[in-house]
Amino acid sequence: MYHGGVGKRRRAVGSVYGYLRVSTDEQARSGLGVEAQGASIAAEAERRGWTVEYVTDDGYSAKNLNRPGLASVLGRLGPDDVLVAAKLDRLSRSTADFAGLLARSHAEGWSLVVLDLALDTTTPMGEFVALTMANIAQLERRMIGQRTSEALQAAKARGQRLGIGNRVLDPSIQARIVCEHDSGSTLTRIAQRLNEERVPTARGGARWYPSTVRAAIRSDHLDRQAQARAGT
Repeated sequence: MYHGGVGKRRRAVGSVYGYLRVSTDEQARSGLGVEAQGASIAAEAERRGWTVEYVTDDGYSAKNLNRPGLASVLGRLGPDDVLVAAKLDRLSRSTADFAGLLARSHAEGWSLVVLDLALDTTTPMGEFVALTMANIAQLERRMIGQRTSEALQAAKARGQRLGIGNRVLDPSIQARIVCEHDSGSTLTRIAQRLNEERVPTARGGARWYPSTVRAAIRSDHLDRQAQARAGT
């Protein structure tokens, strides 16, 4: 018998947890925000015949998932349980963190309902949409990583040592520094000679310090390691 399509059929539901969060202590004391979130969840629960246990994080931001209330409920969720939030930003403001929650819910067999998104993984169609969102987020992260890697390799090919300020040091100066250090000169003495000769630094400045000499030596060391790994 047809019941309105596969996307309409819902999973059996175990325990239902309503997650509430406010970011400031003032909101927590006043009850504003939490009350509105709770009312939205309660209305949905009444419509579905759910009994909800509420978990609240007072005074915590959503910049990451390190919140005691959320950690507690994530530890209790089991197969067929449901986690409900009134708004996505109550759960997370990070696309990566939210994608991680979706992936975890799928792996552990519990469902996620976010009312302002109309996201409901208790239905097959809702789960499909959620997993698609998670996959898109993962693809975006990988593409960003690939573009970053390609940019770094291009800069490396131009002889650019990347770091704070994208420092560039003349290879002949770097070779001199390494040679002097290998011959027994201290970092301080090398810096003094470079300053006396007014040799420009990687950033084009005229003042060398033991720390900048050490950085040039370390840069050469890293270059040699990279060449060895590449078999050159």
